[in-house]
Amino acid sequence: MNSGKDLAARSRAAVWHPCTQMARLDAVPPLPIARGEGPWLIDTEGRRYFDANSSWWVNLFGHADAGLAEAIAHQARTLPHVMLAGCTHAPAVELAERLSARTGGALGHAFFGSDGASATEIALKMSAHYWRNLGQPQKCEFIALAGGYHGETLGALSVTDVAIFRDAYAPLLRATHLAPALHEAGALAAIEAKLLELKGRCAAVIVEPLIQGASGMRMHGPEALRELRALCTRYGAHLIADEIAVGCGRTGTFFAWEQVSTASWPDFVLLSKGITGGTLPLSLVLTTDTVFEAFLSPEVARGFLHSHSYTGNAIACAAANEVLRRMEAVLPTLPAQAKHLREAFAPLLADPRVEAGRQTGMVLAFDVRAEVAGERFAETFHLVARAHELLIRPIGRSVYLMPPYVIDAPTAQWLAQQVRATLDEVCPR
Repeated sequence: MNSGKDLAARSRAAVWHPCTQMARLDAVPPLPIARGEGPWLIDTEGRRYFDANSSWWVNLFGHADAGLAEAIAHQARTLPHVMLAGCTHAPAVELAERLSARTGGALGHAFFGSDGASATEIALKMSAHYWRNLGQPQKCEFIALAGGYHGETLGALSVTDVAIFRDAYAPLLRATHLAPALHEAGALAAIEAKLLELKGRCAAVIVEPLIQGASGMRMHGPEALRELRALCTRYGAHLIADEIAVGCGRTGTFFAWEQVSTASWPDFVLLSKGITGGTLPLSLVLTTDTVFEAFLSPEVARGFLHSHSYTGNAIACAAANEVLRRMEAVLPTLPAQAKHLREAFAPLLADPRVEAGRQTGMVLAFDVRAEVAGERFAETFHLVARAHELLIRPIGRSVYLMPPYVIDAPTAQWLAQQVRATLDEVCPR
């Protein structure tokens, strides 16, 4: 069996880790994880860590979940995969139908992708191609919001505004019109001004509903989204709701948009991350009859020709169907779980070292004041937290929790105690 040090050393030599400065791996070696059990990850030496960020926001019910494992195993024994061009299978059909039902049929068509960035690419292409099919090829420009994150492939990165991801690749990216984020004063007026300026050239506006994730869990209310929906309708632009991070219950409802309106949905809703409960890569773009019907034609070139080999993979769809089945029981418990987090962290959010405490559903965040954070705060906090049995990765000075849905009052209190202990060590009073 590999020792932790040996595995970390081999990983440094052979694996190019994502979002990682590889030159730092001698100082910050990768944590060698051997197995998962509920909310815990256990390393090769038997030490455990509470997965407070759900392994990049994908894990919903805990690691090594028996129900998900059985759904995956059953599908693997039955039909692992068949191409979705010219064929179909029950798990994909059932998943599309279930998601459509959750929107009351408003988003009745599901296009399958592999990950969040590919879902963004699909929606951008689908929107521009829709307008082209309607004889308006000039409508091929996009409005994105300051601080928004939608993925790191070139199309997705073109509508992402997080400098550390974007700047090195700026020469490769398509120009996008940037407007203020919805939590900023005057954002809606600025978006309307952009729509007027573009004079009918805007294909779509893309937004993360309720929470901008990668820029530090920046939160805004549903009213701004209702007004944005109205603006897009008024100016003839699509609205793309990127729920890759905030869907699947993270905000307290399955779709974040349910808190905005169930009568006026976006033209596209993107899902990924939690849709398979942290087991397999899968993403979906949900859209309307209106969009779908614009692609129906005897001409092949008017069809939507995006594809990848594992589109609608049957095993991933089976996992997603199990997630949706389980969510029926879990969703009613989320308000209580969110309350446990809010009450447990209330004293910490009043700490003078902390500012901008905020919570939406199962996402809780705060910023550590600049004057006390110190150099390499995120890295230091992450490393110290390991000693307190936490796997947690701040974004800059923003410490956040997005845990799996296993939170009771004692667990919330324990998390608050361990986060405070970490803060006390990193930023002594």
